[in-house]
Amino acid sequence: MWRSIALALLMLSGIAAQADAQERKLIVVELFTSQSCSSCPPADAFLHELAGRNDVLALGLHVDYWDYIGWKDTFGQHAFSERQRAYAKVGGRRSVYTPQMIVNGEQHVVGNHPKEVNALIKLHQSQPERARIEVRRDGGRVQIAAQAEGNGQAAVLLVSYMSNGVANIHKGENEGKELNYANIVTDIKVLEIWDMKRPLELSARAPDAENLAVVLQSRGHGPILAAARVK
Repeated sequence: MWRSIALALLMLSGIAAQADAQERKLIVVELFTSQSCSSCPPADAFLHELAGRNDVLALGLHVDYWDYIGWKDTFGQHAFSERQRAYAKVGGRRSVYTPQMIVNGEQHVVGNHPKEVNALIKLHQSQPERARIEVRRDGGRVQIAAQAEGNGQAAVLLVSYMSNGVANIHKGENEGKELNYANIVTDIKVLEIWDMKRPLELSARAPDAENLAVVLQSRGHGPILAAARVK
């Protein structure tokens, strides 16, 4: 019953429905950061600010490629370093850096440049929707329904993250600092590669995580089409 209702809501048309969807559109901002990066703390602090916004899904992805300089990032994962490198490859960039923010899977910007990041968020808010998504937690499962405005394939990503985390740094460029982090990603799981010609109806097991979100991203680390927090 819920799936039928969700799909019906997704297919609503008209100016009022479009305006409401525009207000609810969630923009994904991914911060690639490291505890071994001396220029990252201002970007980490800015992510706290973004995490408090209803219209932004702010995600902190800690990379591991700076671990060699003396401090191993306690939240770092090689998978997040590879995700950042994949973005660079798609964008024709030869290297990666921290702090870097990727806005809605498309533009990259230095993470401690709030004015540029906010301008990109505003730009994406003004653009037409590419897909609509509805998610909800149903006991131990996540129910997902979506419909796209175009064709192609998209990865359905289930993102697990912690609201906050603290690290006391004993070595490296940030030695002696206590750093506070927001929305620390712990896992990104590909649930399905979605053929956008058809509506999406998907049920997945909800992992044991503090927070969950679902992100629809064009296959091959392309633009993010839609996202929703799981409540």
